Amino acid sequence: MNTELFIARKLFFDKSNQQNISRQIINIALVSIALSLAVMIISVSIVTGFKDEVRNKVIGFGGHIQVVNFETNSSPETQPVPKAQPFLPALANLGFVKNIQVFAVKPGIIKTDEDIEGVILKGVDTDYNWAFFKKYLTDGRIPELNDSSRINDILISEKTARLLGFSVGDNVFVYIISDNREMANVRQFTVNGIFNTGLEEFDRQYIIVDIKHIQRLNNWDRGLVGGFEIIIDDFDKIGQAEYIVRELVINYLDENSVTLRTKSIIREFPQIFDWLSILDMNVWVILVLMTLVAGVNMISGLLVLILERSRMIGILKAMGSPAASIRRIFLYLSGFLISRGLIWGNLFGISLIIVQKYLKLIPLDPSSYYVSSVPVNFSLLHLLILNIGTLVAVLAMLVAPSYFIGKISPEKTIRFE
Repeated sequence: MNTELFIARKLFFDKSNQQNISRQIINIALVSIALSLAVMIISVSIVTGFKDEVRNKVIGFGGHIQVVNFETNSSPETQPVPKAQPFLPALANLGFVKNIQVFAVKPGIIKTDEDIEGVILKGVDTDYNWAFFKKYLTDGRIPELNDSSRINDILISEKTARLLGFSVGDNVFVYIISDNREMANVRQFTVNGIFNTGLEEFDRQYIIVDIKHIQRLNNWDRGLVGGFEIIIDDFDKIGQAEYIVRELVINYLDENSVTLRTKSIIREFPQIFDWLSILDMNVWVILVLMTLVAGVNMISGLLVLILERSRMIGILKAMGSPAASIRRIFLYLSGFLISRGLIWGNLFGISLIIVQKYLKLIPLDPSSYYVSSVPVNFSLLHLLILNIGTLVAVLAMLVAPSYFIGKISPEKTIRFE
């Protein structure tokens, strides 16, 4: 039987004993622990939610990994590669690959009577996963592509539509510079849907069209595309996934085939992902500060507990109980008190997260933050780590103050109590 745990439980649950504790100081310590944990839960939830939201939007425009012609330079226009590649079956069988979709891009200009706007036409085919644009579709519907004929329906962003005065059903004239640079090809499209992801930089650039238009403009046959976008199931494994894909692509290439290269979305837009990684440092600063606040307040509470129980400490020492055993009693008791504060912190923090997740009470400016409201991400794993980490860290901070028990004299505490 654990005698120290038994005594700590009796002290914690015995109502008469609890009345002897300076409730005000203990309650302040518990409130600080609850608020500290709530702040940590909310901070981690907001930062991870914001990172996931922005990251998923960037990935929605380009996939996790792209396989393109090695000769493709910094220009947005892609060089042709054969659509039939020997590595595609093996690539599709990789466990982490969710979808492989062809694409091609070509710059163009939208011209109206009053305005012009530079855009990038992104051509997609029937294998394209429309889940991303369906999520952010604000008007109209997704174009229905087929393998036989070119579809003139396109998706444009709400920002572009508002800037140029387009709505669903309107005709859009896009001017594309031909290879000889002496004349422009004009293509008429019909606005079939309007999307708004909140990433203004990307929204204003991209127009989603049938890839057969890009093939015709570039004088490609149906067997040529601009490259392949690969969607994987876990962003955290993108580095390892890109390495595996690169090795697979290289192994299947022969001397007469087009040289291909792979690039991850992180290397394609390093400035965005570097910015997102900086947010992790802010979270760590908040976690450390909140843990220190909770620990300092709990130290005060522990010292109050020791002073109020000095007679009990003296009696236990007089009966032969070692100081280490008595320290464990108060550390167990502190653990119970910390757990109570953690329960209230969880209730408060999780409640705020749920309210924001479904009611979106705190809005944001999409032009500055890329999202229309504060995003939150509820993760049981993060919740478990924060609770265990806070409990262990605060208890570790209480070990040194608990040695104050060794300075208490049994003779004086029993005599003058």
